[in-house]
Amino acid sequence: MSTTQSERLRVLLEPLVSSQGLDLEELEVEAVGRKRVLRVVVDSDEGADLDRVAEVSRALSAALDETDAMGEGEYTLEVGTPGAERPLKEHRHYVRAVGRLVRFQLAQAAGGGELVARVLEVDDEGVDLEVPGVKGRRATSRRLAFADIDKARVQVEFNRKNKHEESAEEA
Repeated sequence: MSTTQSERLRVLLEPLVSSQGLDLEELEVEAVGRKRVLRVVVDSDEGADLDRVAEVSRALSAALDETDAMGEGEYTLEVGTPGAERPLKEHRHYVRAVGRLVRFQLAQAAGGGELVARVLEVDDEGVDLEVPGVKGRRATSRRLAFADIDKARVQVEFNRKNKHEESAEEA
């Protein structure tokens, strides 16, 4: 997708997504055979349920039908959420990941390598983490500045207890 088309689509669609209380996270046009697919990824601090995604999809479809932003020819509009193993790119993504397990790829300046840790707090400079203990050792705390992070991706946890289960066990 050309930068010009990408910018035009973002200018057109971002206010519509925002009016639905969501953030426009990604926008991509891909050629699939003779057709094109416009993929729009939306999210919010509270998440985006199926009803909200359907509402924003209808609003985006109507706006695209009224303009020539997609040009001539057929296209398919796909609207969805980032998914379980979402990459963390913006500050708001880290805030949404508080309490979640994240795999960090560290910058060379920070020693490189990978780190898997739970996000405890986020501020403007970086993240406070809980690094799980290995082989019976206790978890440790660690601070990472955003400049020390090359990539970060939320990890899927199948065995994680929710807060309700943890508080019931403590009682």
